[in-house]
Amino acid sequence: MTTPLDLTPQFAIIVAGGSGNRMGTSVPKQFLPVGGVPILMHTLTRFFEYSPAVQLILVLPQKDQSVWEKLCERHHFQLPLKIVAGGATRFQSVKQGLAAIEAAEGLVAIHDGVRPFVPVHTIRESFEVAYQGNGAVAAVALKDSIRLVTPDGTNQSMDRTQFRLIQTPQTFRLPVIRKSFEQPEQSSFTDDASVVESDGNPVTLIEGSYQNIKITTPEDLVWAEAYLKLMS
Repeated sequence: MTTPLDLTPQFAIIVAGGSGNRMGTSVPKQFLPVGGVPILMHTLTRFFEYSPAVQLILVLPQKDQSVWEKLCERHHFQLPLKIVAGGATRFQSVKQGLAAIEAAEGLVAIHDGVRPFVPVHTIRESFEVAYQGNGAVAAVALKDSIRLVTPDGTNQSMDRTQFRLIQTPQTFRLPVIRKSFEQPEQSSFTDDASVVESDGNPVTLIEGSYQNIKITTPEDLVWAEAYLKLMS
């Protein structure tokens, strides 16, 4: 049965501007293979699996676009998407992605290109909650104990139940996030939710997933390969 959400234009901005520095490789991490397929292709496929109607916008550095085209040819990757040149920072890259959306209304999910295992149900919930009015931000509870380290070097135990680890997708109504990104960039903007929140808009946390890791370091690649084998 068709729902009002189904009739609402939905977009996904996939931000893929990472380098391979922390991986110890010259290859941008989004292009590294997991299970023989570039990480970025896994990520884009998850959103297509959620809904082929979602309009995908890939934000990629200009210098990496020819490499991406060759990878798509090699892997016969043909998902419909719009490619946009990224900016010098994540804030600027997301702003470029938003500018590529012509619709005045709708919902947009913003997701890290190197989070290839985001569950489809998490994507679905993010759109559903954002449709209700407030931004939807995926988050998970901490597993480890945490301590606060003060400037003088002392530290103290903190109640980990009061904290969450923030993930993507982070999904918002288009008019809300567009207006928020009209602000000057600030160092306090660590993610899209912090940009939206600084403009006076509350956000709602939704249940993320521990499988929704951000592949950043070599040990993350080992985990990713093991996870794929486990799920196959």
